[in-house]
Amino acid sequence: MTIHTALLEDRGVLRVAGEEAASFLQGLLTNDVESLAVGDARYAALLSPQGKILFDFLVLRAPVESGTAFLIDAPAAQLGDLAKRLGFYRLRAKATISDESAAQAVVAFWGASPPGVPGVLSYPDPRDPRLGARAILPRAQAAALIVGAGDEYEAHRINLGVPKGGADFAYADIFPHDANLDLLHGVDFEKGCYVGQEVVSRMRHRGGVRKRILRLALAGAAPERGTPVLAGEIAVGALGSAADGRALALLRLDRVEDARAAGLALTAGGVGVKIEAADLADV
Repeated sequence: MTIHTALLEDRGVLRVAGEEAASFLQGLLTNDVESLAVGDARYAALLSPQGKILFDFLVLRAPVESGTAFLIDAPAAQLGDLAKRLGFYRLRAKATISDESAAQAVVAFWGASPPGVPGVLSYPDPRDPRLGARAILPRAQAAALIVGAGDEYEAHRINLGVPKGGADFAYADIFPHDANLDLLHGVDFEKGCYVGQEVVSRMRHRGGVRKRILRLALAGAAPERGTPVLAGEIAVGALGSAADGRALALLRLDRVEDARAAGLALTAGGVGVKIEAADLADV
């Protein structure tokens, strides 16, 4: 089996360390990080008090000689704001927050197990095993690896139906369920309180999910991101990222169901689109 690799230039790395680093993050994030074993990662988000996603990322428990440290694999464009938001919540917690992006890079591996390289922190992607693995490693080592372009990884991600913040949904404008965090193991419904937890729990128990990000098969060239998805003349959602004849789209479930019941085909920018059969169970 061929191994594919890509240097993810759009990702950065924050380090949160200190004797209270675990409890500090535990009280903020949608997922349980206190139970993370060294070398394992979880998908998580930091929400607004209203329950909307401000940041989403992978959290890795890093091996250290003493104390506790976590590495956060997050969108590079958001890293400064994420560090500020964590700093706002830190108060007197015994934890430090530092940007490691100048020294550390993020690499994705899929199609086969990543090679064993000394000093490389590799871990399975916790969102979907088919995504493969990630690694955080010194930039000099990343440059020495034979890696492909990020576009190849983007096509792989889209093909698997895994959304990307900023491309498939807007930050501060969407709830975790809408962005499929519950389906991608990004929310622990059994853990204690965190910012926005009441809203997330209420949506789960009251069946309040009105939107989902679903995969679409395209019958032609991909329209621009943000193009409305229509059922006749009625907008049912909007396109996100696209590659190799597929796209992701944030869709209103009630309107999609109405369109199906009425036998209406879906289009985007004049191009026929069809929800992937494997995703219909989520509608």
